Amino acid sequence: MTEIAPDSAIKPAATILLLRDAPEFEVLMVKRHHQIDFASGALVFPGGKSHERDHAEAWSQFALGFENFDEVQRPLRIAAIREVFEEAGILLARTPDGGMFRGEAAPMDIRKAVDAGDLSFLDVVRDLGVRLDLTALTVFARWITPPLTPKRFDTWFYAVKAPEDQLAACDGRETVDAEWISPLEVLNLAQSGARKVIFPTRMNVQLLAEASSAEDCIARAQGRALVTVLPKIEDRAGGKVLTLPLDAGYGDVAEPLDRVM
Repeated sequence: MTEIAPDSAIKPAATILLLRDAPEFEVLMVKRHHQIDFASGALVFPGGKSHERDHAEAWSQFALGFENFDEVQRPLRIAAIREVFEEAGILLARTPDGGMFRGEAAPMDIRKAVDAGDLSFLDVVRDLGVRLDLTALTVFARWITPPLTPKRFDTWFYAVKAPEDQLAACDGRETVDAEWISPLEVLNLAQSGARKVIFPTRMNVQLLAEASSAEDCIARAQGRALVTVLPKIEDRAGGKVLTLPLDAGYGDVAEPLDRVM
């Protein structure tokens, strides 16, 4: 029997929807390594759990907008930026003159050292002479894993326009591919079975697909009331389904449970 994680075991996590408009409206997605125990082989947004180092007070000197956010949002936004740095090599930061950081942020060995915990992300940022741009992130959604599995997460999704002149490259450990892809194409690939896209990702790609550009997506997110999504299991005529809050923006969703697990 599958052990169910208690509410106290829910871990904070952060995910980034990195957006661009050329050659068309696209989002950066990565393919999870097949040996990863969660969502192995799936097409996902870069992201992961918040770590203790994301809470360091020293970030106040190396993160723009630090004072604008509370003790919950600060480490989540730092975690989101750290994860896309580790998994795709993109750094959302600004230089001393206020411009967006451009070019390669760090070689692969540095990214892997940060991912392994052997090197502090804060030290990398400090050595580059930049500051993370926490204000660049717009809250897109918040999902809490239902009590179905041993691992549960309270995941915040953030939308941000991708910086120019930075190339995405997967880390080869957690992710084996990084690609820019249109939201509609993701949905088509998921529908055809050509790519594995887990339920929460698919629902947020569907919401993303309602926008026409990066700016439109961000504007929609800013104007949308945030409704925390905690999917619920219901018994229907055809069997058990997973439902979402009707006011969360995803429509009337009743996903067969066997498509979620």
